[in-house]
Amino acid sequence: MYFSQKLVVAAVASLAAPAAAFFKVPCSSPLVTERADPIVNPGKVAGHVHTIMGGNGFGFDMTFEQARASQCSTCKAKDDNSNYWVPSLYFKAQNGSFISVKQSGGMLIYYQQRLDDGQTESDLKAFPAGFRMLAGDPNLRSDSGTTASDAITYACLDYNGPATKETNNFPNRNCPSGLRAQIYFPSCWNGKDLDSPDHRSHMSYPSKYNGGNCPEGFKTRTVSLFYEVIWQTDKFANEWYGDSQPFVWSMGDPTGYGYHGDFVNGWNVDTLQKAISECKDGNDGPGHNGAIEYCPPLLPLLDNDVTQSCRIAPSINEQVDGVLEALPGCNPIQAGPGAATPRSDCDAPTTIGQPATYFTDLTESKKWAYVGCGKDVYNDRTLTGASTNDKGMTVETCIDFCSGKGFSVAGLEYSTECYCDNDIATDRAPVDGLLGSCTRKCSGDDSQFCGGGQQLSLYKKCDGACENAGGRAPGSDTGSAGSAPLASGAPAPGQTRPDVQVKAAETANPASDTGYQTVAAPAEAESTVAAAEPKPQPEEVPAGEAEPVPEGDAPGSSTSADPAAPTDFSAPTNSSSSVTLPEGWRDAGCYVDPVNPRALQYMGWFGEPMTSSGCAKYCDGKGYAFAGTENGGQCFCSNTVNGGQPADASECNMKCKGSDDETCGGGARLNLFTKLAEVSTTRLRTRAAHRRHLVRHQKEAQI
Repeated sequence: MYFSQKLVVAAVASLAAPAAAFFKVPCSSPLVTERADPIVNPGKVAGHVHTIMGGNGFGFDMTFEQARASQCSTCKAKDDNSNYWVPSLYFKAQNGSFISVKQSGGMLIYYQQRLDDGQTESDLKAFPAGFRMLAGDPNLRSDSGTTASDAITYACLDYNGPATKETNNFPNRNCPSGLRAQIYFPSCWNGKDLDSPDHRSHMSYPSKYNGGNCPEGFKTRTVSLFYEVIWQTDKFANEWYGDSQPFVWSMGDPTGYGYHGDFVNGWNVDTLQKAISECKDGNDGPGHNGAIEYCPPLLPLLDNDVTQSCRIAPSINEQVDGVLEALPGCNPIQAGPGAATPRSDCDAPTTIGQPATYFTDLTESKKWAYVGCGKDVYNDRTLTGASTNDKGMTVETCIDFCSGKGFSVAGLEYSTECYCDNDIATDRAPVDGLLGSCTRKCSGDDSQFCGGGQQLSLYKKCDGACENAGGRAPGSDTGSAGSAPLASGAPAPGQTRPDVQVKAAETANPASDTGYQTVAAPAEAESTVAAAEPKPQPEEVPAGEAEPVPEGDAPGSSTSADPAAPTDFSAPTNSSSSVTLPEGWRDAGCYVDPVNPRALQYMGWFGEPMTSSGCAKYCDGKGYAFAGTENGGQCFCSNTVNGGQPADASECNMKCKGSDDETCGGGARLNLFTKLAEVSTTRLRTRAAHRRHLVRHQKEAQI
């Protein structure tokens, strides 16, 4: 039978042991996904793909000192530069191809305080400097009947249905809310070896995988590690075929028994020991469920901007995501039940090359240089001198546009958008050590990169020496990412680059200056950022009183529509039949978003993977008449449409992040939905116009 008959109870409930305290370290997203494993294959290309979290000191061959020298981490604890990794997951299609499966978030890591009978809190130890270990066996294809097999579990999630028991192998049914893969690490140490030849023998499980007493020879009790990763297997619910589940781990394992995890310690050991001793939250704690925010020794935490922008560039020239003809490396499907045999008889790359770059070198052709990936905010733009959007956007197109307008800084975003200025605010400038998420392909040239979601690919006109910033994590030049020292004169971690002219960050509330405000998130949504309730609608400028828009404020032809002209929304240019709309709502078609300012004033966030159905429901619940989705993952709400004009249906072609059956706009294109029949488009004042408006009224008040 495909299923293991051995079922285990739910993860957190089953972790109940004599001491149930724990704290959780959340990791927002992968640091890198590639065939790297410095524990099993140091200095070489690994046998299969791993999804890797943690500090950007990670490399193909690394030391504790290199881990501690990380300049950022994808995990929240500031003193934790450890690396945590698991195999990557793929869907095996009926035609034999493989499709990478995305994660929901990154990884959640439990640090649990478990003791032997008779031990006291002082007996529980932090991992020492240089410590590393792994759990699980990638070659396993059946239940070994050991504690190590018990430590691997799968939770088939269904947030709208009853909980189901967990299995030790892949569940043979669709999981409506995704599949959570879980692994528990051994916590009994021999007290002397930081590693062992098989990377397991220096450790042992206690009498139970998640509790009990340690065996002889392994009486030093370390804090217990437990990984959780949620994979979006539900996105393939309609693609199942045959009589067995279609998912496979990157080492060719279709059973799930070969799941495994690796850990390289990068903690400030004293901080970890203090957290183990002082953070008593958890099942028997004060009710915070181990949230890291309530563990004082770990505060302050890294900002979300840092954890989400911390990346290293891959150094192996092979495709590891998207649609693949075969699993990366030499990994044919081996279903067992006997152990899998590692293979090397294929033409997969075996060379560690230079890390990939995410910029276009224009230092010779245009005398502009890449300065890094900077931050943008949709309602308070980083670059405000001029802007444009273009379905054929390239880096050269943007630089030519900005140069022609007399600006010396150019930034690209969301594949199609271009912004210009002469300087960058200090809190928006590229930060040394943060590669960022400027990895979206340009709409006009898929060999180039044009920013990301609220991430700007920044270029600067050269004044003297013309040299690119690199576009990858400092210290990654050797192919062992993060292992080389910083170049002479490089700024300390966390400092902005010295070659970028910056301006002081404005302290005024951007919402009060621009008329934009983030729509409040539902109270029950987990968020580290407090969202404000919507402000009253900003003042609309009647057609006869509209102030002239300064050159550079409007993004090209996107605002060419008459601001007072009514737009007929009764005949949509793009019908999304699969979208489920609230009663009285309908599809208004594809629509141009002028971007600066936005066609719809308020950004909505409803705590779920983005869909057009969810966005319309959210905006309707907030009392708005319009809803719009854009760039595959953005939701906007408003009671008016400000500027813009209808666009061709083909321009709203991005699939929603939450559903491949729905589209969520495109680059500067909205899938627009409304409960109104005919609405006059209006224009919000730009920031410059709003300031002039205030100045004029101040002068009138003085007369």
